[in-house]
Order: sequence, then C-alpha cells, then structure tokens
Amino acid sequence: MGVPVPTGSGLAIRTYGLDIAGRYWDHPWMPRVSQDHLDARRRQILDGARTCFARYGYEGATVRRLEEATGLSRGAIFHHFRDKESLFLALAEDDALRMADVVAEQGLVQVMRDLLLVQEPSTEDHPADWLGTRLEVSRRLRTDPEFRARWAERSSQLTKATRERLLRQREAGNLRDDVDVDVLTSFLELVLEGLVSHLAMGLPADDLGPVLDVVEETVRRRRRTS
Repeated sequence: MGVPVPTGSGLAIRTYGLDIAGRYWDHPWMPRVSQDHLDARRRQILDGARTCFARYGYEGATVRRLEEATGLSRGAIFHHFRDKESLFLALAEDDALRMADVVAEQGLVQVMRDLLLVQEPSTEDHPADWLGTRLEVSRRLRTDPEFRARWAERSSQLTKATRERLLRQREAGNLRDDVDVDVLTSFLELVLEGLVSHLAMGLPADDLGPVLDVVEETVRRRRRTS
C-alpha cells in the first residue's frame, strides 16, 4: 500500500511507483518487459558481437565497437552480460550449441563443410557464421590459461552431440564397428581443429572438399564385397 495523504493537505507525494518500503505498485500504466523482448535483445547483442569479434578479434572488439555493431549502448549490452569476457563466452557457447545442432542432424563433417562454404564470396550469409568465433576461441585457448579453464566448462556440447550422432550411426549399421566411438569422436574433433587452424592461417581451402570426403569415408562402415 502507498503512504496515505491527508485530504485537503495539498501535499503531493511522488513515489514513482514505489511504496514506502521500496516495492513497485502494480499499476496498469507501468511498463513491463516481456521475456520475448529480453530474448530478442539478447539475440541482437550476440549477433552484433559475433560480427565484431570476427572482424576485430577479442582485444580489438572495444566497447565502442560493440556498441556500433549491436546498435545498443554499453549499459544495454552489459545489462545482459556482466562484462566483455562473459559476452564472448556466451557467444562461443551459443555458437557451439548451433554447431551441435548441425552435428545432431548431419554429423561433424557437415560442420566442416559449412566452414568451407563460408570462405566462398557468394555465401557471405551462410548460416555457419560461427567461424570467426571459433577462430578466436582457438587462438585464446592457446594463449589465455584463464580463458581455457572457463571454456572447458562450456565446451562439452559439441563432443556430446558428435558422440551421440556416431552411436546412432553405429546402431543404424552406417559406422565402422572396429574402432571405439570415443576414438572416432576424438578423431573428428582433431580434424575440425586442424581445419580451423588451416583457415586461421589464411591457407587455400577451395580444394579441401575431397579431403573431407576421405575423412567421412574413414568413419563409415566398410561394406564387404563378395
């Protein structure tokens, strides 16, 4: 309840929607931010930050540049994320989940093929826009022990999705059965990291499609011929 004002006192008390204890009154005119709005704003920040980190790297992605990339003020950005480090980790985790979705449907080799497609000028809007983030994650894993420790807590989604996909493929009779699934998972992840390093060095990638064909064939079940 609000503070009662004596009738005829001429006293106007401005409480700005708060009662004497500091609680908000439930007035119909008070704006409420919906969860959908919060989710949309968070997505706007992540999408802008992805472009900024990919273009300038972690150190070069200053707060001013993040403001320009997201179209939001620093107050709005850091209302959703504690600091730049937390924003980058959230972005890397978000992209890892998106990659895991591709793995679940099509396998880790398809993630690699998508990364190659990003290199083509005609596919600038390809959904695999996580390459810039992945490159920056790989660089920071090599140079930043603190980041490596924090990322280790968040990097299991892709491994889990890859392993589960391989298990489904084995049950369907499409995966070789003479090598442990955990070994095949590690093999594919190592190939992915090698591809990311290759792209990070700016080496030619237009001839790597056949290489990925070999990788894919390596994990498939060998059909016996009579």
